[in-house]
Amino acid sequence: MKSPFGQMRTFERSVQLLMVNQFTINLGFYMLMPYLAQHLAGNLGMAAWMVGLILGVRNFSQQGMFFFGGTLADRFGYKLMIIAGLMLRIVGFAVLGLVDSLPALLAASAATGLAGALFNPASRAYLALDAGERRVEAFALFNVFYQAGILLGPLVGVLLTGVSFRLTCLVAAGVFAVLSIVQIRALPARVGQHGDDNSVSSVLSQWRTVVSNRPFLLFSIAMIGSYALSFQVYLALPLEVRRMAGNETVNTVGVGLLFAASGLATIVGQTRLTAWAKERLGTGRSLIAGLATLGAAFLPLLAATAVPVPEEGPARWALAVVPPLLSALLLALGTMLAYPFEMDTIVALAQNRYVATHYGLYNTICGIGITVGNLLTGVALDAARSAGAPALPWIVLAAIGGGCALAVLGLHRTGRLTPAPTPEMRSAKV
Repeated sequence: MKSPFGQMRTFERSVQLLMVNQFTINLGFYMLMPYLAQHLAGNLGMAAWMVGLILGVRNFSQQGMFFFGGTLADRFGYKLMIIAGLMLRIVGFAVLGLVDSLPALLAASAATGLAGALFNPASRAYLALDAGERRVEAFALFNVFYQAGILLGPLVGVLLTGVSFRLTCLVAAGVFAVLSIVQIRALPARVGQHGDDNSVSSVLSQWRTVVSNRPFLLFSIAMIGSYALSFQVYLALPLEVRRMAGNETVNTVGVGLLFAASGLATIVGQTRLTAWAKERLGTGRSLIAGLATLGAAFLPLLAATAVPVPEEGPARWALAVVPPLLSALLLALGTMLAYPFEMDTIVALAQNRYVATHYGLYNTICGIGITVGNLLTGVALDAARSAGAPALPWIVLAAIGGGCALAVLGLHRTGRLTPAPTPEMRSAKV
């Protein structure tokens, strides 16, 4: 098995650029965003509601606009939307470091979110187009570079933020500026099928085609819960470490281990696991196994609730860190199993029509799942503690994973994940 870099060199140059593109995007994003709340509340002295509003605007502008970003990518070309998103993020990141008023910060936050809505569907549709029959392998490798950026970004960010948050913002903007120049000069132009008619009636027809794609919508709904579960590495698991640690140092180390273990597991194991799953399981069973693993990820936390909590010392620290760490590794495993086949399934269900728009709507639907899932998880955690039933949230989260797996199993058995080829699919590239 070749290394990720060795595998990357077996693809076309455009696919290689998209891999580097995604790594660099995440590097720039995660060197800044983990420290934004601290900057707003600490350096600028903003109230908690202001900090929440600024962060919420970024998330809403990205998740809410994915569908429109995908539409624009299919209309005007993938390269154009990738570059537009990168340039918009340059502006957004620079402004975040240079202003201190709430309206300006809200505008900058919205710009950074909209940027993601522009380049995310476009880059995935572009990758699917140029990878061709090697889509599953390409998306597995894409996830390696994606996670590598997430892993390295905060480490660079903590060094820069130690000097000043403004420096972090300007360096992040500079990273996106360099990346924009590279994309302008080296990334070939690509336009998805049916991307030549830009009239209003054609756009409405495009939307009708996507929203009337029943197998695609059923698949999107079945996958919502998986995103709510995978996001718990950022919410429920760190909160559980904090609740159990009883020591700020243990809490900091424990949360750091969650992210490091998750990222490293993906970097080391993604391509090997995908190759094995493709050969032994196939698309449908890989998706089902991945979703079942996401649900099983909360069983270590469930089991830990049956263990008496030590007063203090190493036993208490181990109980605080080990179950969440096992859960984070299982979440990474479930995502590794499902993600490449999930991305490939979206292309298959789109039947080579408006691929970026399908990706955009899918991201919007799953983004709603993350938002609602986080809200309900937070409520469940608070309610469980108040009621003295700490096992309840983990039972519910595990059940959600099982429900998603059963839903996809139903789609797989009824043939809805493998639509019959159309004449367009036989005669055209994705």
